[in-house]
Amino acid sequence: MVNVNNLIKKVRKQPLIKNEKVIIKKKDATKEWFAFLRDEICKDFLALEKEFVKKNSVKPYANKPEPKFEKKRWNRQGGGGGTMSILRGELFEKVGINISTVFGEFSKEFRSQIPGAEKTGKFWASGISLVAHMGNPKIPAAHMNTRFLVTGEGKNKKFWFGGGCDLTPMVIDKKAKNIFHFGLKEMCNKHDKKYYNRFKLWCDDYFFLPHRNETRGVGGIFFDYLNNSNWEKDFLFIKDVGLSFNKIFKEIINERMNLKYTQKDKTLQLEKRGRYVEFNLLYDRGTIFGLKTGGNSEAILMSLPPNVSWI
Repeated sequence: MVNVNNLIKKVRKQPLIKNEKVIIKKKDATKEWFAFLRDEICKDFLALEKEFVKKNSVKPYANKPEPKFEKKRWNRQGGGGGTMSILRGELFEKVGINISTVFGEFSKEFRSQIPGAEKTGKFWASGISLVAHMGNPKIPAAHMNTRFLVTGEGKNKKFWFGGGCDLTPMVIDKKAKNIFHFGLKEMCNKHDKKYYNRFKLWCDDYFFLPHRNETRGVGGIFFDYLNNSNWEKDFLFIKDVGLSFNKIFKEIINERMNLKYTQKDKTLQLEKRGRYVEFNLLYDRGTIFGLKTGGNSEAILMSLPPNVSWI
């Protein structure tokens, strides 16, 4: 198990920030990156959706409009806002990609849990969050998010990165699991040989449903409070997480998008999605953070699947 308390202590011991302009540049750079990554993934996923429809429909779009990501902006009352991008198609039954930049003050009961926010509660956060629920149960569901947080005021500001990605097969798929983990390990090793094992363990521990005594899926990587006193290096890693996820997940989709499936497979998919809902509503820190900071409920719950069943 990762010692999160040690990471929090490390963030709290950051040296004083002498130049506010440096923080502003970092905020702008991360905000722009998350928007760029959103656009790249939307473009690639939409191309896959159109390719699938073209191959599997006698008359593509004969009775309905071409698929596209529907974008909806939202504003947060306490400061900031974001944009939801949602595609509902045939290959992607529902995929949502949310980017947001929010700022303000944590509630008094919440600020004590956040490094740098203990005294003033001040925070700024920007990030991207993606969840894909596929029509074909032989294609795993996937999740990815990365974020940058700044807390506190003046020279006492603290900042760090967090995020990760994980895979949830609806039916047993060892090959997809291996492709996903091999790609993530290869990516992590380019930045730090210790990252993969540490972040994989953290992911396995995080995406666990205690009341079911089971994991949500086959894991991936998860990390928080990432600050190695080399912001540029950490930011390069954050970028690579997003780009590598996109590359790996597209490979998994391409190999499975035309596979046949049975009603039994579909039933298993809907039941597995029930576990997904349980985790996101009961344990997910992103959900809790969004609700605690007055975020947009529709954007926060974007991750929930369109159809699900409990038996």
